[in-house]
Order: sequence, then structure tokens, then C-alpha cells
Amino acid sequence: MSNAREFPKITEQALDELRQRIGVPIGATAEPWCHEATRDNIRHYAHGIGDDNPLWCVPEYAAKSPYGGIVALPSFLFATNRIISGYVGGLPGIHAMWSGADWRWHGIVRRNDAISSEAHLKDLIEHDTKFAGRAVQQIYHVNFHNQHGDLVAEADSWCFRTERDHARERGTKYSQVKARPPRRYTDEELAKGYELYANEEIRGATPRYFEDVKAGDELPVMFKGPMTVTGFIAYAQGWGGLYIRANKLAWKMVDQHPGLGIKNRFGIPDCPERVHWEQEFALEVGAPGAYDYGPERCSWLTHQLTNWMGDAGFLSAASCKIRRHNPEGDLLFIKARVARCYTEGGRHLVEIAQEAHNQDGELSILGSGVVELPTRQQAVSVLRGA
Repeated sequence: MSNAREFPKITEQALDELRQRIGVPIGATAEPWCHEATRDNIRHYAHGIGDDNPLWCVPEYAAKSPYGGIVALPSFLFATNRIISGYVGGLPGIHAMWSGADWRWHGIVRRNDAISSEAHLKDLIEHDTKFAGRAVQQIYHVNFHNQHGDLVAEADSWCFRTERDHARERGTKYSQVKARPPRRYTDEELAKGYELYANEEIRGATPRYFEDVKAGDELPVMFKGPMTVTGFIAYAQGWGGLYIRANKLAWKMVDQHPGLGIKNRFGIPDCPERVHWEQEFALEVGAPGAYDYGPERCSWLTHQLTNWMGDAGFLSAASCKIRRHNPEGDLLFIKARVARCYTEGGRHLVEIAQEAHNQDGELSILGSGVVELPTRQQAVSVLRGA
């Protein structure tokens, strides 16, 4: 890419200005994709990650659950705040890659709950990376409340800010990947993943009791993929994206934030988010190809946990750390095992360790979760808000 354009660089002045924002409450930002957890909004998000759990999607099923109706899957909250999803401030023109989150849930989001949020920049940490050399980890904290003022969740999430030119020209993380010939799968290779889809278990109404779980237990492998631009767009439909706008609204966004308007092959300023569907631009910023969304991948991890815990479980916490991109054509296999079982404050908790590798055995993401389960002795389920 000798004729590639030059992108802005990270400067000390820009970093100093950004540090002044640490701890300062963030005012109005881009409007969230979803204000309310409506039936359709919940279903669109669930289907965007390939989750067909009837507790989120089928009113007749959910009506018979302890909740008495549809509730939102835990990761739905990504659609209610753009900052948690990677809408970063400062460092104009510097690429942002959503790279991880630590979630803590305090309650259930019910159908038609109205969600409000508050956020602040928590920290900036500099790193030296194989992908792009110097990188800045930009960490935000966000609280989520329902219409009654109840804190339903809180989370830290972070993006890595990287120089596109360095990543493209000198980054070593994907040198071997980019040297590989284009992949074409056989039907037999794809069948291994499709078999996992066919056998995917949703625990559902059958309680998983704390007494029946022990350290070392393995969860069913969850398959995601094959990665396609169609799949990435399906997620954006439910999640909303960060900068996807049309016509006048696209112009207004670029007019207000010129750093977002990166010219496409027609010379038209277009959003940086197109790394997820435009192969040429993804390569220009140093990625191995058009790739999946970070919050999408985080949601795949929590999908595995909610499938396993069943309707009577409560996902209390989850963490994810992204280790590499999942470009078009990748297959992803998520493995998990029970790390420990313990009690705390009268709650019966199971800690689960997760990791996902692609078809070549390359580590894609590390994760963990804490699930609260009912016991056989309990007369009442541990369900939050039931």
C-alpha cells in the first residue's frame, strides 16, 4: 500500500487535553440506539448475536417464566449507551478499536423499561503493541438506571487508540495472516461448526442447581461464524452502531466532527466504522480484513453463559478481553469451564473461565463470568426482580 494516505498521529498535546477529562461527567453525546427495552428492540439485539433464547424472544414462553414476561438479555445494554460501545472522545483522527469490558449487573431489565445512563472517562494507559506500536487504552465507566432510578448495571469498557499508518506499515501482529492465501472452506470443514449449532442447548426452564455444579465442569462449546459482512451488519441492526448515518444526518455528523469523515474511493467523507464491512479500508488501518464488532464478541461470551445457567440463573458479572480481530471467513469456538463455586452474602455463585480460538487455534478473546444459581433447598428462586 505504497500509495496509502497519511492519517493523524497521537500527539502529547492531544493526550494532555484528553487527560483533563478524566473523572469529569460526560454530558449529552450521540443519542443511544435504544431508549427502551421494547419487545422488538430486545429481539433485534438477541437475533443480532444469533441468540434465539425464548426468554428474550417469545412472549408466550416468557409469560410462563418466573418473570411473567419478556426480559432483556444482559448484553442488550450495549444498545442503550454509545460510550460503553466505543464512542470515544478526544484524539481526533486516531483509530479506535473496542477491546474489552468488565460488566456488573444488579438487576433485570424488563420489557419496556426505560434506560438512562451516566458516564465518565476513567483512565488513560499507554501501551507498546505488536499491532500498532504505541497505543492508548481509553477506559470509560458507565452506570445504567431504569425509569425507577434503580441501578441495573455498571461497566468499564475500553478502546485502544492506534495510529493507522504504523499499524498498516510496521505492525507485526498480522504479518503471517496477511501472507496466507485466501481461505475457502470445504463443506466438511463448515459442518463441524454447523453441528454445534444443531446441538446448541438452551437450558431454559429447567433449573441448574448450585449443588449440581463443581469446579472443572466444562460448558458446551459455543460456535460463532463463519464470519461474514452480512453477520456484522446483522449485529449493527440490533446494536445500532456508532457512526452509521444516512444522507443529511451523515453530513451533520461529519460537519460537526471532521475527524470522522475519512474519504472513500469516491472521495466522499465516510465513517471509520466501515472497517467492519469494507475490506480495503480495514487493510488500510492495519487490520487483516473486514472484522466483527467488539461489543458483538463480548455479547457472544455472555450468550454462552445465559444458555448454560437457564431462566433461574442470574448473570452477576462478566469480563472480556479481546486479543485479535475476527476477519471475514473466520470460525470461532468458545470454550468454558467452571473455575470455582462459592457462597458470598448468602448468594450461591459460580465463576466461569472462557476463551475463544479461531479455526487456526489463534486466541481471539479471553472472558469470565459469575453466575448466581438457585439451590435445591431454596423455596424461592434467586432471580433478581422476579
